[in-house]
Amino acid sequence: MKKRGLIVTSVIVLLIIGTITLSNARKDHNSSSNNLNLNPTIEQSNYKQLNTTTQNQINKIDSVTFNQNLEQELNHNPAILTINHSPRLRSHFYHDEVTVKFKDALSAQELTKISHDINGKLQSSHHTSYIFKSDFKSPFDLVSYFSKRNDVMYAEPNFLYMQNQQPNDLLYRDYQYNLPMIQTEAGWNISTGSDENIIAVIDSGVDLNHPDLRHRLVEGYNVLDENSPPNDDNGHGTHVAGIIASETNNGLGVAGITWFNKIMPIKAMNAEGYGSSFDIAKGIVWAVDHGANVINMSLGNYQYSDIMRDAVAYAFEKDVMIVAATGNDHTDQTAFPAAYPEVFSVSAVNNIGNFAEFSNFGTYVDVVAPGVNIPSTYIGHQYAALSGTSMAAPHVSALAGLIRSANPTLTNEQVMTVIRKTTTDLGQPGKDILYGDGLINVEAALKQAKE
Repeated sequence: MKKRGLIVTSVIVLLIIGTITLSNARKDHNSSSNNLNLNPTIEQSNYKQLNTTTQNQINKIDSVTFNQNLEQELNHNPAILTINHSPRLRSHFYHDEVTVKFKDALSAQELTKISHDINGKLQSSHHTSYIFKSDFKSPFDLVSYFSKRNDVMYAEPNFLYMQNQQPNDLLYRDYQYNLPMIQTEAGWNISTGSDENIIAVIDSGVDLNHPDLRHRLVEGYNVLDENSPPNDDNGHGTHVAGIIASETNNGLGVAGITWFNKIMPIKAMNAEGYGSSFDIAKGIVWAVDHGANVINMSLGNYQYSDIMRDAVAYAFEKDVMIVAATGNDHTDQTAFPAAYPEVFSVSAVNNIGNFAEFSNFGTYVDVVAPGVNIPSTYIGHQYAALSGTSMAAPHVSALAGLIRSANPTLTNEQVMTVIRKTTTDLGQPGKDILYGDGLINVEAALKQAKE
């Protein structure tokens, strides 16, 4: 059953290189309905070069603005085309590439003929899916060409996705309001996870030598360069991984939600912070085939993709729990992969349980989790506080890992049901378009999972 009432939060005061400005947290939606303590928060700062030198400092990064700037760069990139969903919402894809799924694998002779027909070449392949690049034809011409073939299941542009027990860790008490807020400490009395349940993070990779992560990793995969390790050159993936599984109770840094579940780092996004539908789908399949029990995707756009849907369906059929962020444009425009029915979608709240001003919303939202000023690991062996639904989603992925550790017999659908039924209701009574079924509750979910 859902529980209403007081959610205990901790005061968050971030140490930033430079000036810190404190302000009262603003109530964004349904403020009178959320019985939560009011705590000070930090005003958004501009993205800045990191220069932290000690492990008890956290850099403040305005990740939402950073992603908005990235989108503007893509909008004006001649190699990128856009689909306009509304005056301010766009999806992006490469101007000279197409993703094609065939019924069967192609022979060398067939590949040569296709390359000649399209005045181009084979760019990449995975099983029976291929990316073709043309020197002269647009993606629309390429889709038209391939759609006429009887051996093709579908053809589409190559879309781009952008990034959406009391521990003794040094930064825990002062900064990590997010874990007490979702009753994590009480939940640790029931389960702290298991290294037999693996959580894949499909993102920009992970800082493989970070002191709070290096012992928490299993073998990963670099989709962009199969001869290189999945090391993070952006920071987003490292931050997501740390929320889930930063080494806990080790006397330094931040505490992850799970103590023992391992992270499988999948690098499918580049240093600029975006990746293609083909590469992300390839990463999903690799994670499933190599033992992932949960997949976190803090990424998305607004365009349905067949190759992404295929990969998500494959993971779901293999009993993998898939979690995705809804996005940061404060819109009810349907976002993918979060809106696929097999995916558990997560929006964000701030430290007093009010709906985050940037968070997307809609009927497809399942739950909410903390997503404002979330401290975690960052590249260069550092720590940073970021905001976004990208930060909310890994809270749920970590909870899914804890649930599957506490009761390995539960299916992915049963894990989803447990999380939904044990939320703390926020906003309007019952499920609504902002909070979904409510704020996740680690203790309540683990109790029900053990029953």
